[in-house]
Amino acid sequence: MSKFSTEQENFWAGEFGNEYIKRNQGADVLASNLCLLTNALQRAQAISSILEMGANIGLNMHALHPLFPQAELHALEINTQAFEQLRQIPYVNAINSSILDFSPERTFDLVLIKGVLIHLDPTALPEVYDKLFAASRRYILVAEYYNPSPVEINYRGHSNRLFKRDFAGELMARHPSLQLLDYGFAYHLDPKWVQDDLSWFLMEKR
Repeated sequence: MSKFSTEQENFWAGEFGNEYIKRNQGADVLASNLCLLTNALQRAQAISSILEMGANIGLNMHALHPLFPQAELHALEINTQAFEQLRQIPYVNAINSSILDFSPERTFDLVLIKGVLIHLDPTALPEVYDKLFAASRRYILVAEYYNPSPVEINYRGHSNRLFKRDFAGELMARHPSLQLLDYGFAYHLDPKWVQDDLSWFLMEKR
């Protein structure tokens, strides 16, 4: 019997999610994340608490800590092996849960999601958008593959596992009090700070 409500959640909670950990770690990844988050959060002010949904082993947490050394850092992760590494970070409050099973009991100055929405069941996105909005006190940062219209992409030989669309646009349309504060793009051929081709969008509640 499946533990989670969608096939995508079971996929990432299982062996494929375990293998992902091995492919995505190291000093170079951390440095690139630090560069991206520094750029993406330049216009954000007075951040004292942060929640990341889908944190994996905490590479974004490691990047955020020197940027906001006094901030409370909270991180949600579905994969048990990744969570076991995440919970070892002394300055992070780690939560082992699917986003769809998570109900925020408080708000955070910044809610971050990076490279996660692309892997969720598209029918679950409205619920996830609502959770992002409910958990945020002021800012939401979305960093995902962008496409103006929804499209599915084969992912390492698997179908129904990677989707591109205008996540930020859909989030703002669903929650009109969100306003776009800043946006940008990370390029996979950057000679110094290599990332996937991510588009990031910083939104603020008004």
